[in-house]
Amino acid sequence: MMQPPKPDSRPDKVSLWRYARLFRQDILSAQPARLYRAWMAEFKTPFFRSYLINQPELIKTVLKERPDDFPKSDRIGEGLRPLLGRSVFLTNGAVWKRQRRIIDPAFEGGRLRETFPAMWDAAESMAKRFEHLTDQDVEIEAEASHAAADVIFRTLFSIPIDHHVAREVFDEFKTYQRSQPILNIAAFIPLPRWIPRLFRRDTRRSATLIRRLITTLTTQRMAEINAGTAPLDLATKIMTTVDPVEGKAFTTEEMVDQVAIFFLAGHETSASTLAWALYLLATHPDWQDRLADEAQQIETCDFAVMSKLRLSRDVFREALRLYPPVPMMVREASCPERFRDRDVKAGSQLVISPWHLHRHERLWDNPDGFDPNRWHTENGQKCQREAYLPFSAGARVCPGAGFAMVEGPLLLSRLLRDFKVEPITNRAPVPVAHLTVRSKDGIWLRLVRR
Repeated sequence: MMQPPKPDSRPDKVSLWRYARLFRQDILSAQPARLYRAWMAEFKTPFFRSYLINQPELIKTVLKERPDDFPKSDRIGEGLRPLLGRSVFLTNGAVWKRQRRIIDPAFEGGRLRETFPAMWDAAESMAKRFEHLTDQDVEIEAEASHAAADVIFRTLFSIPIDHHVAREVFDEFKTYQRSQPILNIAAFIPLPRWIPRLFRRDTRRSATLIRRLITTLTTQRMAEINAGTAPLDLATKIMTTVDPVEGKAFTTEEMVDQVAIFFLAGHETSASTLAWALYLLATHPDWQDRLADEAQQIETCDFAVMSKLRLSRDVFREALRLYPPVPMMVREASCPERFRDRDVKAGSQLVISPWHLHRHERLWDNPDGFDPNRWHTENGQKCQREAYLPFSAGARVCPGAGFAMVEGPLLLSRLLRDFKVEPITNRAPVPVAHLTVRSKDGIWLRLVRR
């Protein structure tokens, strides 16, 4: 049984210059192995200090109990702002609260049933595409991205990925995705200007083009809403929701910011997890066979089938644990704190790393192993409550978490109902952090018809 791939850790002590270079190549392997055991680690630099926190009690304080005292760090936005503007992913305080009041109703539980037919159509479209890929070596990340982007466009704007604007956004996003990590080293250390930054020249150009295309879709939708001809999808729901406190809806420009993050968060994260889940199943054929048997229940577009895909949900949850799409989150201490007998000054960066937390040796049984059964054990259930953050937690929990937990198991099961995935010798993927946790050279699998 193959152990799921995990990046090598760096030596415990390295120079700041070496750390910057390692970080530029990959955030995950730039960290020392001790972080898989530490409750808290301090990163000292000549400029300021940052703290990585793994202790569940500290994470609970920062994310759940006192989120307003630990706003999202501005350093996160250094590279993403050209694409995301003032989206809900980057804002804080009153602006963020207003945005969530308008966005959250679109993702409430009952709405998932309404968006399910669009997800179903995307899953069927994916299965048709895979018919032409059987008995071939397939780069599964690219196919998962295609399927997840299709889900987003169908649920948000009622258009398939084949629509010319949707296709352009998707193609341009591939350029952006590979050039821009979600966390750059400035999140850990505010580097002086002479240290090379992580952005390529084409990052800003891609962001401008993507925003222009999204503006076209959003402006068109606003016109349809005004004319009374708009479909009742997520875009219409969000654009017609009035903030109950301030009495105003999003402007077109504000909506462009939000659509950019829905697309980024909604397709990048789902695609990453789906691809890793398929790789994990290719290397654990016993689990794959069990999922394929369960998936035979998928016949017609009926939301009720989701309650039957229990194994698929457990596997998807385990893929989110081993390969959390967003590997690190950064908050800022707005006032002086004392954590684990250490003084944390105001302005310090607090790094919460789902990557390290989900594989923490003092919390999880068999932390690096693939075991979807763990969610039914006492240890797994305790860790799920206290040490599992694939969608963050507290006030800033991802509004699309429920959406993702329907989409992921549905796509996974639909694919395995008809197809088998097999690993390719000498092509084990190496996890690296780009916008999400991806594989260095893609995830290659052989696709066989069942």
